[in-house]
Amino acid sequence: MFERWKYLTIKEFIQTFRERRRRNLLILAPLIQLFLFGYVATLDVDNVPTALLDLDKSQESREFARRLEACGYFTITRWPSSAGELGQYLDRGDVLAAIQIDRGFSKDIKKGSPAPLQLLMDGTDSNSAQIAMGHIAEIVRRLSRDLSAQPSLRKGADWSAQPSLRKGADFRTRVWYNPDLRSRNFFLPGVIALIILLTCLMTTSMAIVREREVGTMEQLMVTPIRPAELVLAKMFPSAVIGVGQMALVTAAGVFWFHVPIKGALSFLFVCTGVYLLPVLGIGLFISTISRTQQQAMMASFFFFQPTVLLSGFATPIENMPLAFQYVTYLSPLRYFLVIVRGIFLKGVGLEVLWPQVLALLVLGAAIIFLSAVRFKKRLE
Repeated sequence: MFERWKYLTIKEFIQTFRERRRRNLLILAPLIQLFLFGYVATLDVDNVPTALLDLDKSQESREFARRLEACGYFTITRWPSSAGELGQYLDRGDVLAAIQIDRGFSKDIKKGSPAPLQLLMDGTDSNSAQIAMGHIAEIVRRLSRDLSAQPSLRKGADWSAQPSLRKGADFRTRVWYNPDLRSRNFFLPGVIALIILLTCLMTTSMAIVREREVGTMEQLMVTPIRPAELVLAKMFPSAVIGVGQMALVTAAGVFWFHVPIKGALSFLFVCTGVYLLPVLGIGLFISTISRTQQQAMMASFFFFQPTVLLSGFATPIENMPLAFQYVTYLSPLRYFLVIVRGIFLKGVGLEVLWPQVLALLVLGAAIIFLSAVRFKKRLE
């Protein structure tokens, strides 16, 4: 049995890597996706183009502008002279944020009264707008606090040299696991799960359909090869490719993008193997409902897109409607995302991630069993 499986597996490896275009696709596609997510797909808001209309012309308004640029999130690119000009910049898309400091800003902020400050945001990019609004609100809050707590600043003293004299609660914020709040650290570990899912789905589903499409399936069936041996031989190269791509993307993410990996690398390999069980099972199931390689490819993409949306890759599952939250329990990507981010960012192990590992094992066993039964019926 082992000899038959070994030679059949060697045939599959040769068939998989025989074409140069396919070899390039298996190596270059993961790297392209990694660099796209690393450099392009980011939720960080930096250097927001901003227009500032200062009608107060006071020391406090100038200090606000200085702090606005010093924080690193905003770049004042326009200094309009009127409110109409401010709106034109937003209409043309020249700026994302437009701020108008009305007259009396200095006087009101010194008294501790609400200061006349108007913020206009381009809401077409809602995520960036919300983050930018939070940063501006924090700048105004700190400026108001410093002025009310440090009377010497109102007399023209050096803004940066004065210690804080505020008394009362000492509220401090500390972010664990991702102190700099870099979205790259959040996204890149998830890219590993996406690449494995897409690659293994396509290679597994099309490997079996290819035999049927070119007419060699009947030839295999008249040999002493058993259906179980054929299925394992078809799935094994995809599993090796998935693990290899995981290692490639992990190395590039750690050494090129400097994404920290705090957990055990060996545990990541073990969990990747567990994750491959349901993924390969789904690929096998797709092969049983497809007659051509084109149908298998279309079915793989049809399954891939909803799975990514329901996995919590970019948006929290808790924000989804309750009915869709229950559907996510059927997605292996949901569990592996928790695992891979926990290993990379938190450094946790099986003592914390065992529910996700167990769910992948149960889900993988069920999917492979159902797919194997259906595959056997198709052969018969």
